[in-house]
Amino acid sequence: DKEVRAIFLRLFAQLFQGYRSCLQLIRIHAEPVIHFHKAAFLGQRGLIENDFLTKVLNGMAFAGFVSERGPPFRACDLFDELVAFEVERIKAEEGNPPKMIKHVRELAEQLFKNENPNPHIAFQKVPRPTEGSHLRVHILPFPRINECRVQELLQEGLARSQGAPPATRGDKKCVVPAGPPVGMFTPS
Repeated sequence: DKEVRAIFLRLFAQLFQGYRSCLQLIRIHAEPVIHFHKAAFLGQRGLIENDFLTKVLNGMAFAGFVSERGPPFRACDLFDELVAFEVERIKAEEGNPPKMIKHVRELAEQLFKNENPNPHIAFQKVPRPTEGSHLRVHILPFPRINECRVQELLQEGLARSQGAPPATRGDKKCVVPAGPPVGMFTPS
């Protein structure tokens, strides 16, 4: 499934190459508003008559994409790297299927590593109940909760958390690379 996701990642990176050069940051409100100039994007890529891409750009999913990925300072990911730095590589691989498949496999491996950063941690499998286990008569009642023990555990947890540093998320924000301008892409 990672290879299929990698293929779609490449497809959308090819479709949206140069999209950052058509973003406009409007700072009239307390929070900046990000606007995508669709006509400029389609015109510079020579795809004004492309019905598919026009419908994609007019969709709600693309509006969410622009609002999420539009800010110039945020956590970057694999898609940003593809759009900004892999333009020439993707273009060169169009006529060479073995190179394209190799790149897809590399992307799939990166996707797998992103989702499983600690491969040495083994996940415990919970066994399925045996057949007929629901018919057993000797089902034990759920034990009563000891209120005093619950309070002790809560107090211990609070005492530990007060001395611990606050938890922070590992995503480091950076300036999103703009990549090449839209004008350098030719319709394919």
